[in-house]
Amino acid sequence: MPGGDGALVPVSNENRGSVVVYPLHHGLNPPIARLAISWSRGNSLRVSVFRPPSEGEAGGKVVEVNLSNGDSEISDAQRRRIAYGSVSPFALLQSRRSSFSSLSKVPMTPSLYHLDWCEHVIEYSKDISSLLGGPKLPPSPIIEDPKAIFKKGEEPTYLKAAWEMMEIFYADKQSQAWLPERLVDWLADYDSLFSSTQATIHSKLVDFQKDIVNIQVIEDDSRYWEVISSALAVGWLDVVVKMLRLHGSYQLDQLSYRETENGLIEAVAVLISKMPRLRPESASGKLGECFKSKPDFNKAWEKWRAQITKLDCSAFWIHCDNLRTREGLKNMLQIMLGNIESLCMATCHWIELYISHFLYIRPFTMGIESMYSLAQKCIQSKPVSSAHRLTGLMIGILEENTEVVLAECSREYGPWMVAHAVELLTAGSEQAEILLYEERYNLGGISIGELHRLIYAQVLSSHALTWQIAPIYLTSCMKQGMSLLEILLYRQSVQHNELLLKNIELCRLYGLDHISSSIMKVAGVYHWKHGRKGSGIYWLQQAQDANRLHIIAQQLFDSVGKSISDESFKQWEGVIELLGSESKTAGGLEFLRKYRDFKKFLQQVPGGKSTEAARRAVDSLILLMKNPSTPQRFWLPLLYDSLKLLNWQDCPLLNVCETNLLLNKVQELSLARVRPDFKESSLPPEALSCVRLALATNLGRAILDE
Repeated sequence: MPGGDGALVPVSNENRGSVVVYPLHHGLNPPIARLAISWSRGNSLRVSVFRPPSEGEAGGKVVEVNLSNGDSEISDAQRRRIAYGSVSPFALLQSRRSSFSSLSKVPMTPSLYHLDWCEHVIEYSKDISSLLGGPKLPPSPIIEDPKAIFKKGEEPTYLKAAWEMMEIFYADKQSQAWLPERLVDWLADYDSLFSSTQATIHSKLVDFQKDIVNIQVIEDDSRYWEVISSALAVGWLDVVVKMLRLHGSYQLDQLSYRETENGLIEAVAVLISKMPRLRPESASGKLGECFKSKPDFNKAWEKWRAQITKLDCSAFWIHCDNLRTREGLKNMLQIMLGNIESLCMATCHWIELYISHFLYIRPFTMGIESMYSLAQKCIQSKPVSSAHRLTGLMIGILEENTEVVLAECSREYGPWMVAHAVELLTAGSEQAEILLYEERYNLGGISIGELHRLIYAQVLSSHALTWQIAPIYLTSCMKQGMSLLEILLYRQSVQHNELLLKNIELCRLYGLDHISSSIMKVAGVYHWKHGRKGSGIYWLQQAQDANRLHIIAQQLFDSVGKSISDESFKQWEGVIELLGSESKTAGGLEFLRKYRDFKKFLQQVPGGKSTEAARRAVDSLILLMKNPSTPQRFWLPLLYDSLKLLNWQDCPLLNVCETNLLLNKVQELSLARVRPDFKESSLPPEALSCVRLALATNLGRAILDE
């Protein structure tokens, strides 16, 4: 790590646990002379490693170091998919927030207001959650394995687990009455994530599933009863009943002489499948009887516990000869009766013990009251050796500490999570609303919520594949969002037309016409300087930058030369096509368009025979000479190219007024030649005399005709 004087010093062993170390694979042989560190795309550093000057070896190498939290479960492509997918739900919720803000001024019952808003938030949360799923697992075989204990549909991810946890506690207000049951379902989906730090019930099931094919008599294996008790402790009833049916007493050749043993197993299995659950409905394939109201659940619960007690005191246990079966079933009854020692023995992690309390000891818990104190007791009973990414978030939620939840989201899951989770944290909570949306002087007059949106927008802006969606989040920040959006759009590259058109379209969507004009001016200058003159003129015309167009016109005239010949004119054709019919945006280049028309008419006058074509060419010449945009240096070449028109044999093509106009131009040109800054055209020395003679002759003929 860098020292105070710029040298590299090793990290001491005392501080090694508190310092995050990132490997630097540069592949250079020592010694290393110096390092140069700068920010790269996103949350990455660009490290330039330099060796001392030497022959035969590379002088240095540049590598990127990712400073993210090391979350390898989600690839960069998946993160971009989530970023793009979450734009639509976020924008829709912000639109609804604006509508609700206007409706809040109308007298309305506060409870109805919060209820309607919470419905929008839960819809938003479901849309976001659908984006966070892990990769789909291979489909299950057509013929199902009878010994398969459980199956999964997708690989769980920490990000989705954290999001759904916050949805349970903050967004889904209608499910607060059966909050413990929601936690049971959550643990069933994400218990495998806790296996990274210690053993869990899920890991025990997975290990037993691998060995089950090698077990001859399954009920004689102590792990069989241990796994069943653990699954029962956390309410995985379908897994428990399925495993009980694997018992050897269900085999046809043993059923006759193990009838009592099988009867006890079946009785326990029926009791488990009839367990009362305080929840509106159960998912497909899940066991248990669901009750929506607390009184109905209370009656069913008391009846069910009475049946368990009755079975526990039954005389049939004496006739059960299999000791392991008898002890295993008895332990399961104790779990269902809420024996704290049996629950502690059956669970591995404190969260599993926590869930088991709600199932068997405190089934009537409603809401979040006193849940934090219970979590502290469970942590004392099942202490963890190392911190986990989900436990810190759960403790913050149970403690009802919004600041801790926000800090955990930022530390473990990054800016995306914080920017989108703020909507969950403030759903129906005035205290959280004040905390996150109150303007703070130490933050420059913005709120915490706006700060995290700006941070996330900055992350999006730093990547070439995601900057296009950053404006959605910037425009939701009322204080500083629009100014940062202007900076973002103005700093985008103008090299590629697709990117440039996208940038201009964003300016149009957000009403930033002045930024759009500046971008087009920058694009015009860039293309002109890099030799793409047509593109440069096009973008300057779109920006209506008459000053730069006039300067370009002067540069273009200088580059072409002092004579307008057919050869030099060819390189102007593409530029002239861009000018179109709108002369107001062409600046000094308007002359080129009119000269193109003149050349076309002039080429239609072969051999001096077509008088009509000649008259059209003369009219075009007069327009050119009258137009102030025609540079003075081109007056003589234009008149010299028109000699055959001035000397037309059949009749004079110019009247007296037109001829006098051209004579005045020749006189001005003669006076201008005295000035030191006058540029001579590359024409024969007798060109001016020929033009004077032709005009004088035409004037005489025109006077005679009149």
